[in-house]
Amino acid sequence: MTATAPAPSTARARATAFLPRLALVLAAMLATLFTAAAPATAHAALTASDPTDGAVVATAPAQVTLSFSEQVAMGDDSIRVLDPQGRRVDTGELRDMCSGNTIRYGTALHSGLPNGTYTVAWQAVSADSHPISGAFTFSIGAPSATEVSLPTTTAGGGPVGIAYGIARYAAYAGFTVLVGGAAFILLCWRRGAAERPLQKLVVRAWVTLTAATLAMLVLRTPYTGSGRFADAFDLDGLRAVLETKTGASLVSRLLLLGAAALFVAVLFGVYARRLEHAGTDEETGRKEAEKTGDTNDLTFGLAIGGAVVSGGIAATWALSEHASTGIQPGLAMPADILHMMAVATWLGGLAALLVALHKVPGIERSAVRQFSRVAFVSVVVLAVTGAYQAWRQTGSWSALTGTEYGRLLLLKIALVAVLLAVAYMSRKWTARLAETPAALEEADAKVGTQVAAADDVSRETESVTVPADPERAAQLARQRAALENAREKRVRDADPDRAGLRRSVLAEAAIAVVLLVVTTILTSTEPGRTVEQEAAGGSAATAVPDRAVKITLPFDTGGPSGKGSVRLELDPGRVGANTLHLWADTGDGQPFDLPEIKVAFTLPAKDIGPLPVVPDQAAPGHWTASGVQLPLAGAWRIDVTVRTSDIDQTTVQKTVKIG
Repeated sequence: MTATAPAPSTARARATAFLPRLALVLAAMLATLFTAAAPATAHAALTASDPTDGAVVATAPAQVTLSFSEQVAMGDDSIRVLDPQGRRVDTGELRDMCSGNTIRYGTALHSGLPNGTYTVAWQAVSADSHPISGAFTFSIGAPSATEVSLPTTTAGGGPVGIAYGIARYAAYAGFTVLVGGAAFILLCWRRGAAERPLQKLVVRAWVTLTAATLAMLVLRTPYTGSGRFADAFDLDGLRAVLETKTGASLVSRLLLLGAAALFVAVLFGVYARRLEHAGTDEETGRKEAEKTGDTNDLTFGLAIGGAVVSGGIAATWALSEHASTGIQPGLAMPADILHMMAVATWLGGLAALLVALHKVPGIERSAVRQFSRVAFVSVVVLAVTGAYQAWRQTGSWSALTGTEYGRLLLLKIALVAVLLAVAYMSRKWTARLAETPAALEEADAKVGTQVAAADDVSRETESVTVPADPERAAQLARQRAALENAREKRVRDADPDRAGLRRSVLAEAAIAVVLLVVTTILTSTEPGRTVEQEAAGGSAATAVPDRAVKITLPFDTGGPSGKGSVRLELDPGRVGANTLHLWADTGDGQPFDLPEIKVAFTLPAKDIGPLPVVPDQAAPGHWTASGVQLPLAGAWRIDVTVRTSDIDQTTVQKTVKIG
């Protein structure tokens, strides 16, 4: 079947009408995705605190501790404890209580704190570079009114967060086009190194990535701290950023971009001139290169050097973001580097191919077929590394469908499937280019005649002496530009198969833009595995080494005066013998002298229990039991049965982690 190209005027009209609609659709999709992405959620999560959120403790604690799902960076001012009047009651000294896989930090409190409700506000930077923050309250003795309002904004939000997010998107886009454009030239179409449109594409990508990296470095202090643009000029803050893992990665990226600038200069300088000297035809150029003896060596050297530099730039993301945290970081970081390289080679090469098809009429069909093969290899690498990263970040089917990260991942997989379907159509157009040599030769001959005629007109135009009148000179310049555009359009429209390939590649590029945005959003979204860990941690108290486990359980037996709460303290909260304390309070915070209270411990994972404990009453509203044996570590369920009258009784429970 022979494809028939529309008339040039019709094709131009359709393109003129189609491109604005495509731009509007892309703008709407990007606006929707940007709205959904802000503010970015972090990958570390607060899994436990002591005291817990909403707890009522009998006596003032000596310190406040926070436990996280992964490593975080905190400073002396990262945890602030405020009394009901909003005054700080912590010492301002951060305590590092991390041990093994337990990530815990705390701050000491001043002694002699009066009863009332206290607010804990905290802020930290996750190990994958995202700022996190939060706040909660606890009460000493009984709850009270407080003048402190819990913050409604999260760290990394506001105008600074939006600016930082835009820089992150621009950095990913710049890296993709820079690496993919250079790979397209070296692997698929060497002559493209001498083509001005491809040179502009790659150089602009380098500028975009460099500017975005500088912006991220400057905005890092306000992004993770105050949220004020003025702090971007804080030299002490910048110095502190340079000492962090993220700051070191950004500086390393800038240094590698200096090496990338040298690579681009050689690619579009020495290398392009040698190819022009060897010949414009690919086969002729190859033969001439064999005679000169060094063009192929230079190609090989550029390919190796470019791979090393681009891999190093990709590593600046892998070493500072989500691949460096969580399980199997030693395998996840190389996989992430390969994943980014494959995405850049595929999507960035697609952008280069689209520019070549629209701006360089003479691109060889062999270059298009070679890119098809390179894209196939990239997709295979992307699929393998992407599947591993998906398992690592979700860990379960429930996280894949029940978390924001999982749903975005499914959207990304769907976009990749659509992109592959469109790429398949592009492959069919590419095959058709090779199946109709006679028609193509006829078209090429027709184009050659048109180009020759256009050259004659151009030479006649250029032979005219430029008048002194600036308006006449500008008119001649516009005529020459219009002539050049007409030449390009005539060459493009002369090949119907090439026109079909341009349309399919344009569709690929549009989908690729959305795919790149979704991928960037994924890097700033809390992984499904962390979300489930946070949910599990939210329902269980974590034992603190050498400190008691403290929980508060509200109850309601349903009878008169049947509402109250039980405060339980298990000391030291470890495997072996423990001392149990129970306090019962009425709704107004007074001691509740219950007729009966019983406790049972159960370890469901090991089918142990329930192990009953009947504490002895030490004072009105206070019971104790010594020698409470917990034989194994794990998530123990504590059931507390309270009776407020002869017939009114209820059982409340809580799961705690015993180490």
